[in-house]
Amino acid sequence: MFDAPASGLILRSLAVASALTLLNSCSGAPTEAIATAPLPQSAPAGKPVAKPTPAVEPSLEMPSISFDAWRDDFRRTALAQGITAATFDRAFADVTPDPKVIAADRSQPEFTRPVWEYLEGAISPYRVRKGQSLLEQNSATLDAIEQRFGVDRAPLVAIWGMESSFGQFMGDMSVIRSLATLAYEGRRPEFAQAQLLAALEILQHGDVQPYGMLGSWAGAMGQTQFIPTTYNSHAVDFDGDGRRDIWKSSADALASAAHYLQASGWRKGQPAALQVQLPAGFDYAHADGDIRKSVAQWQAMGVQVGAQGAALGGDSASLLLPAGHRGPAFLVLDNFRAILKYNNSSSYALAVSLLAERFNGGGELIGSWPRDELPLSRSERVELQESLAAAGFDPGAADGIIGANTRKAIRGYQQRLGWPADGFPTQKLLGQLREGR
Repeated sequence: MFDAPASGLILRSLAVASALTLLNSCSGAPTEAIATAPLPQSAPAGKPVAKPTPAVEPSLEMPSISFDAWRDDFRRTALAQGITAATFDRAFADVTPDPKVIAADRSQPEFTRPVWEYLEGAISPYRVRKGQSLLEQNSATLDAIEQRFGVDRAPLVAIWGMESSFGQFMGDMSVIRSLATLAYEGRRPEFAQAQLLAALEILQHGDVQPYGMLGSWAGAMGQTQFIPTTYNSHAVDFDGDGRRDIWKSSADALASAAHYLQASGWRKGQPAALQVQLPAGFDYAHADGDIRKSVAQWQAMGVQVGAQGAALGGDSASLLLPAGHRGPAFLVLDNFRAILKYNNSSSYALAVSLLAERFNGGGELIGSWPRDELPLSRSERVELQESLAAAGFDPGAADGIIGANTRKAIRGYQQRLGWPADGFPTQKLLGQLREGR
């Protein structure tokens, strides 16, 4: 789980299968990521599957400075910020750069799964059954967490399932080695160095030993996949043993996640997302995360919110079309935005919302997905952005990430064509741009 400016095993499987997204769990900035993602960890009943390890590249160019020289310089920085020499030397004993981390940091997969495949994996029957069982087994602990933090149990357990398959897959890589590798060689060394310092603070505090500080290649740790800075600001000792142990104590892990959601503005008893039906002729340009209206205002525009939305008339909501105007529609509320701060992906936040509802027998979709729509590959998304810019629209950097600027540019181009302006990238849209060159 990741703090601002970025933070996902991280999903840990995450929202875009790039290092940026993997480093974006528990992000403090709720800018929505592209609505596709790699499939989250989901083990079949009775036979858990191991999380795949990124392929190691045979040859990786390293920085001109040696790792030993970098480590000695970083040691001086750490000691100047209050880390003891004993803590540092114990943590860095026999640490060398990890080629698997470098390869994962540099990887930019060409293809991502469509949102419906992502959700099908996230809300698998196994995960639903396991979550329902754990809700019952941990009822006393969850009662206490709800009372202390005001965070509902079902979405909290849904996050637990999404992050580590309820503690089954937390990552087995040394957090110190991973972060040291990223601070030495990675694309975002300043961020990695800040996380590494925070990890050393955790060791110095005595919550965990270096050999037990394991996690993802990106440094996300424990059953709730906190990055070190998030751990230091929000991890709690809920089982009363004197240590904040998000690896072995489910009580500590769940309470720590609840503490984070509380700080992110969670509102107890409010849904994260409402499935809605849109009227004929609806202006899809309103499906923009920056546009917020009260539920009552959406209703006045003809949006059908159902019985669940009857008591939410004054609550602020945005319209989400995760697969464009041809797919299901949702009004997303404050709790959805709180989940985005945990993991900055609309697909992830929607999965948590639907999985939490499924625990209680709900969460079934009203609409259907446009399964005939082939998602754009990364190179096609880059081409789309370059073509939009050439057509006079500003999608921002041509990085293959469909963020707010790109969606705005898509809507502008769709409006020029007289198409539904939902801001959703499609093969048809890319083909039209190609023809217009």
